[in-house]
Amino acid sequence: MYEVKTVGLFLVTALAEIVGCYLPYLWLREGKSIWLLLPAAISLAAFAWLLSLHPAAAGRVYAAYGGVYIFMAILWLWAVDGIRPSAWDLVGSAVALLGMAIIMFAPRSS
Repeated sequence: MYEVKTVGLFLVTALAEIVGCYLPYLWLREGKSIWLLLPAAISLAAFAWLLSLHPAAAGRVYAAYGGVYIFMAILWLWAVDGIRPSAWDLVGSAVALLGMAIIMFAPRSS
């Protein structure tokens, strides 16, 4: 159950970070409303808070989180940007998720 909670928390965390970065992108690059910066700031604050909820050491959490972020960014590419991931995108995401699993779930003596 620990593994499911950890991965789920990482997925929500990645979504918060991506939304928090995508909204300013829309303002800066797509000419959307500056008011998008308000939900972006809230989303990035949620991202930082969500990362703090993991019981593991901060450095380990940050390192492992990167793998989930890569996976979520590729899903975003497909769902939001409308670009179908290549086979290499999927392979790279799988490798990143494997790295996350090794970092977070490997047996440790202490």
